[in-house]
Amino acid sequence: MNALIATDLDRTMIYSRAAAAAGQAELPTAGRAESRPPTAGRAELPTAGRAESRPPTAGQAELPTAGRAESRPQTEQSRPPVCVEIYNDAPLSFMTAPAVDALTALAARTDVVPVTTRTRAQFERIALPGGPFRYAVVSNGGRILCDGDDDPVWRSGLDERVRERSVPLAELHADLLTRIDESWVRSTRIADDLFVYLVVDPDEQPADFVPSWREWCVPRGWTVSQQGRKIYAMPVAVTKSAAVAEVRRRLVGAGLLAAGSPVLAAGDGRLDADLLEFADHAIRPSHGELHDAGWTIPGLSVTRSAGAAAAEEILAWFAAHASVELPDDSAPVSTDPVPHPAFAEK
Repeated sequence: MNALIATDLDRTMIYSRAAAAAGQAELPTAGRAESRPPTAGRAELPTAGRAESRPPTAGQAELPTAGRAESRPQTEQSRPPVCVEIYNDAPLSFMTAPAVDALTALAARTDVVPVTTRTRAQFERIALPGGPFRYAVVSNGGRILCDGDDDPVWRSGLDERVRERSVPLAELHADLLTRIDESWVRSTRIADDLFVYLVVDPDEQPADFVPSWREWCVPRGWTVSQQGRKIYAMPVAVTKSAAVAEVRRRLVGAGLLAAGSPVLAAGDGRLDADLLEFADHAIRPSHGELHDAGWTIPGLSVTRSAGAAAAEEILAWFAAHASVELPDDSAPVSTDPVPHPAFAEK
């Protein structure tokens, strides 16, 4: 294995209609044939007979310019997005067809670890291309799944670290309830008996809520971050980077990953920041919470595209940094061996 690839999912690999709109990607409306969910364990690729459904090549490591739609072949523009998640009998999350092809090919050649703040049940709604995956990290690092099964040893050790470093979840939740009301909070949820998140109306949310609650949480061993309509409170011991470090340790110990192999990571939100800092090489899309904050670290790469098309750039970047050649079927090969997203500037 050439590298360990750890990628966030929502707004990094997969997108709702609203999130994809940042890049003007046209998503199918409910009822369109293209919005059917993929079969279990893998994303549904465009139907047989479409010549344009061939996967992209390693040569597509050269990243598109801001006018990316015009820089793609016409066949790529015409391929409809692929639904990768159904919720309440309706399509919820999508990937562009080139991203589906690229992730499928990449996962066949090196270990890809999906890393998400979603709970296990929420993660398992996704038919992510390239699966099944040897490892996945869910609940923001609260659980490691190995071949689809929860690892109780990791969770029991994590629970002990949370008890040592943070006040109990019940105490945090009780304080939260004194600060919110139904005029701006749509729902409050405890996820995996581990952390809390709110779904809010940002237009009605008090401007001082997050800084005020963070002031209470931080001395008590909790972090607070907001990503769009969701506000998370997370124990400081619960991080994506810690879980990915454990996955890496296991792969090296099993002889499946060379000790010197790099960790490559991608993510868009505050809860991805520690993962990007931990990685040997990191990339984020030019949208999302980190982008809006102008967040950067030395050597960070940033996509030129925003919205769903950013996933295509991230996957090409992964392939180039992992020295993985994607199938050479259609696109010309770039003269650059490694893609060069713009360094973060804001």
